[in-house]
Amino acid sequence: MTHAKTRPAREWAAESLFRPLAGRLLPPLARRKVNPAAVVLTHTALGVLAGVLLRRGHHLTPAALLQVKTLLDNLDGQLARATGQTTETGRYLDSEMDVVVNAAVLVSLAGRWGLPLTLLQSLILSVDYLWERDHRAARGEVFREPPAQAGDHPQVLAALKLGYALYFTPQERMLGALFERRLRAAAGGAPSPADRLAYTPHAINRVAVNLGLSTQLLALGVCLLLRRPRAYLWSLPAQSALLAGVQVWRERRVVGRRKAFSHIPPPITSYPSSSG
Repeated sequence: MTHAKTRPAREWAAESLFRPLAGRLLPPLARRKVNPAAVVLTHTALGVLAGVLLRRGHHLTPAALLQVKTLLDNLDGQLARATGQTTETGRYLDSEMDVVVNAAVLVSLAGRWGLPLTLLQSLILSVDYLWERDHRAARGEVFREPPAQAGDHPQVLAALKLGYALYFTPQERMLGALFERRLRAAAGGAPSPADRLAYTPHAINRVAVNLGLSTQLLALGVCLLLRRPRAYLWSLPAQSALLAGVQVWRERRVVGRRKAFSHIPPPITSYPSSSG
């Protein structure tokens, strides 16, 4: 049995480093039926503590705490699937608590620029989410399986859904509409299924997934160890520029496909009648 989610591309930091380490913690926690929500709240507390220590001028301890936070963040989903405790509440809680940690850390590092940088980081992570969704949709694949088990507290779930709707949904709608407009512009109208396949190659997922949160916090940890936290802050605009370049590339794939097929003569549908 596997407890890892299959994705079109692998995030190196998560798959090669944090997830295998998390897998070592999984058996004892699964035997004890530890609630995955408790793991989420634990790694949230560690991340917020890292932000507090950063504000006080510490570097090494926050760097270590953020790696432990990432380790546990790679554990909670595995634990939920291994113990049959996957719920909508868990999914929303995990996503929203990550934003809390990211804001605490970036505000500590960047002051008044911290919240805009948190939003920029969220947009980068949303691109990964949307490109995987579109990749799967173009191939007729299921994007997200429904939770395997009920057990959500209605009021808690409603509050988390509201938080998601206020913060994440506008980002996803804005970016999703932008990507669809760019596809239609590249296709010169309504895109065909083949256009959508050309627009969503595996390569874009390989780029976006390796800007995921495990990678973000590992990179920040390295910058903190080197006492160069601003190097990470400057990496966020650079990551955005990289994704913009990938977006242009995938648009050109659609344009190139259209041009290639425009030179193919249409099939003959009628034949001249013979005389004599």
